[in-house]
Amino acid sequence: MDIFTDPTNIDAYVSGFLWILKLTGASAVCALVLGVLLAAMRVSPVPVLRGFGTAWVNIFRNTPLTLVIFFCYFGLYSTLGLSLADDLNLNNFWLGVVGLSVYTAAFVCEAIRSGINTVPTGQAEAARAIGLSFAQTLRIVVLPQAARSVVAPFGSVLIALCKNATIVGTIGLVEASTVMKDLINSYGNAVILIFLVFAGTFAAFLIPTGYFFGWLANRLAVKR
Repeated sequence: MDIFTDPTNIDAYVSGFLWILKLTGASAVCALVLGVLLAAMRVSPVPVLRGFGTAWVNIFRNTPLTLVIFFCYFGLYSTLGLSLADDLNLNNFWLGVVGLSVYTAAFVCEAIRSGINTVPTGQAEAARAIGLSFAQTLRIVVLPQAARSVVAPFGSVLIALCKNATIVGTIGLVEASTVMKDLINSYGNAVILIFLVFAGTFAAFLIPTGYFFGWLANRLAVKR
């Protein structure tokens, strides 16, 4: 039985992994932007901002991602009527991006905050001494140095995000894990083959990604 020579199955397989890549890319960008803002709040001199950033991180780091995705679909879409696209599949995609982004941003925030802590305090003090504001100090002095030390942690977060993207299949998006489930239901006697193909595809993407971020981290590491 040639499962992966059937054009219909091949199209479903390719489409499923394309959705995973789209989810990962869109969510990574949104989570990075939101994570930087949260990290800035976490180190802010304003108590309200620090409290908000801390609350966000603690809530989302300790909430199962499945619940976050379900809230986006059943809470925002089904109950509140928030529609992000006319097409149902595209709407589920963007709802998934929202859920993945707010969840992953908590981990990005902590990675960036750990990078900020590696920057000597004298750097920020010198910036304040020449009249730079907190925002200017963070943007011009601290974050550029912190970014060099968070490459490897960010790579780990990105790999986890790619794997977490399969959870969006629970709200109706036909991504890779959903395609795998459908193929297993149709070809029950080839479960091992189907699993190996899908697991192997994830490994083929993610193992080189891990090595790349490891190389990049060593390349950009600050020599002390």
